Amino acid sequence: MSVRGKNILIGITGGIAAYKIHWVVRELIKQGASVKIILTPNAHDFVTPLSLSTLSKNPVFTDFYDENGTWNNHVALAEWADVFLIAPCTASTMAKMTIGQADNLLLATYLSAKSTVFIAPAMDLDMYAHPTTQQNLKQLESWGVKIIPAEEGELASGLSGKGRMAEPEMICEALNSYFESEIKSPLKHKKILITAGPTYESLDPVRFIGNHSSGKMGFALAEEAAARGMEVILISGPTQQHLQNPKIKRIDINSAKEMYNEVFQYFKDVDIAIMSAAVADYAPKNFSKNKIKKKEDSLTIELVKNPDILRKMGEEKKNQFLVGFALETNNEEENAQKKLKEKNLDFIVLNSLQDEGAGFRGKTNKITIFAQDGTATRFQLKSKSEVAKDILNTIESKIGK
Repeated sequence: MSVRGKNILIGITGGIAAYKIHWVVRELIKQGASVKIILTPNAHDFVTPLSLSTLSKNPVFTDFYDENGTWNNHVALAEWADVFLIAPCTASTMAKMTIGQADNLLLATYLSAKSTVFIAPAMDLDMYAHPTTQQNLKQLESWGVKIIPAEEGELASGLSGKGRMAEPEMICEALNSYFESEIKSPLKHKKILITAGPTYESLDPVRFIGNHSSGKMGFALAEEAAARGMEVILISGPTQQHLQNPKIKRIDINSAKEMYNEVFQYFKDVDIAIMSAAVADYAPKNFSKNKIKKKEDSLTIELVKNPDILRKMGEEKKNQFLVGFALETNNEEENAQKKLKEKNLDFIVLNSLQDEGAGFRGKTNKITIFAQDGTATRFQLKSKSEVAKDILNTIESKIGK
């Protein structure tokens, strides 16, 4: 999601709709955002700091000073936030926002905010329809405050009408849409195909030939590409990895032949392809329908070559930008550059098992990117999420011009 990596400050005021914010906090955390929360004194009648701090994994703020006399710096809170969401926003809080009244920590933080402020109004239908409330909404909107419109429905008074706070799904969607609109990457709206993980080549119904790839690098690339506003298709071999962004299209396969079929179903329609999967070069010639029993002291398995997916992509590519990976153990740079040319790639990403912290399963990687023009860009050991940023930044530098 576009909120991934963003700092979301949530202000909760004293309205019955405050109970919905637990879902909003949980969903934003799930999508990879960092969340801090400010309660007005009246909000304590509807939600508890304990439940919200547990969900947000951060302390919850109410007063200018905590129990130990430590100042809760409203300026620092405002500066921390990429977005300040006030939900529910009562008629009283809205009115105070329009006149600049700072009689609690939430309002003082609002007046210090340099980031975009969202409000989700919540009140009874007559209060919402009152000319004062409508004028306050117009005034705040004219100052750049984003309004998440109240909905029609059953209200706490028992009446039914407009004034019901937007549902949590709509609030999260509003934040995601905002951050997506703010994406400035030249890759935004481009379509990208990414492969990840190992392939399993079956010997019998029980056993297979595979490798140690965890899929972490490919999944990190998929998440980062989606965060830049790209349309992402991820084809993955067997892995324990999970995606945070539900907009990523994930296709699961097992064997190299299955990956081949899926890749060429989508390759012709994408702008970029990053092939980070560890695809088996060979597969057993014969598959036993029954489990192979242990009889002899040794077992000979005849292997045959799998289709070379990357070479075929290099032969068929037209305007696509094609990136391959090379995991090497010796003559690393020579082997990587040979693969770059032989398979007609635009980039090849080299990682060596000689480098501590690089390669399969770990959380880190150390790469060098070789380009067709002969340039080499070298990076230090980093987390795989940071490596994904380096790879996509390097692609941006080439095709974003």
